[in-house]
Amino acid sequence: MIIAVDAMGGDYAPQSVVEGALRSAGALPVEIALVGRPQEIEPHLPPARQRPDNLRIVPANDVIPMETGSTRSVLRRRESSMFVAVDMVANGQAQAVVSAGNSGALVALSHSRLGVIEGFRRPGIAAPILTLKGSGVMLDAGANVDCQPIDLAQFGLMGSVYVQHALKIDNPRVGLLNIGAEPSKGNNLTRAAYDLLAQMPINFIGNIEAPDIFNGDAQVVVADGFVGNVALKMTEAVAQFVMEELRRCSRSSLASRVGAFLLREGLAELHERYDYATYGGALLLGVRGISVVSHGRSDAKAIANAIAVACHAVEGGVVPHLQATCSSLVESLS
Repeated sequence: MIIAVDAMGGDYAPQSVVEGALRSAGALPVEIALVGRPQEIEPHLPPARQRPDNLRIVPANDVIPMETGSTRSVLRRRESSMFVAVDMVANGQAQAVVSAGNSGALVALSHSRLGVIEGFRRPGIAAPILTLKGSGVMLDAGANVDCQPIDLAQFGLMGSVYVQHALKIDNPRVGLLNIGAEPSKGNNLTRAAYDLLAQMPINFIGNIEAPDIFNGDAQVVVADGFVGNVALKMTEAVAQFVMEELRRCSRSSLASRVGAFLLREGLAELHERYDYATYGGALLLGVRGISVVSHGRSDAKAIANAIAVACHAVEGGVVPHLQATCSSLVESLS
């Protein structure tokens, strides 16, 4: 298995990306292709004789800036590290691509170069979420801000297949994020999507509200990309706020410092569980290949975990399962 990693993507690239790739090369049975400017990658690698045999550099001399917004301009930058990495998957030279660069650019390139699985209208980002009962995903987490009801129904189907085969959760429960539990609640989009989701061959449990995201009743949370992205970023912000408040309170008095010392292992575990770096990246579902969107602020730990996400998705046969089980079903609802 070969994973193409965009070495130039992210706020701390290429150093954090190279360090994360080195971690993965020593821990996973994969070959890692670091795609980018060799002269900028080399200084962060050990001497050639000390490098892992399963890590190599693929030259690419251009970089897509984080602020690039035009799909047309992204598609023209054929020498960019992200374009070359995605094209490796499109041409069969790699089985997955990982990038912490411009997420909109990665979605556009994956859509264009890999293509969408027959029967699906649009790909969606399946962002990992942590619940009281284990792991799950929220879909879509930002790839599509304007959706039709059929898109939400297809996101539910995509997410169900992914959770079943990559996360190994049998018959995952699928919930539609809404402002109330009753089928009549919501706007025109969610009311129509509810009816379509109910027709899908999935374990659809109906509407869920924002607090229900974390209680674990649904392993797949369906939303349009606008709502999903806002919810995800709010979750990250609240987790960071709580941890900062705990740190501040733990220093406010002697008793607080003693209490914090006694709770230090539990607090460290809490931070680990809610740190985005622990989950690494989000899979772009619906394209004909494995494409993992990583956080722009990804450090080495996050990159290593994103590579693991890609590896598990390939091993789980996510794309073949989507192609085999979903195409005819979603076509009948289009």
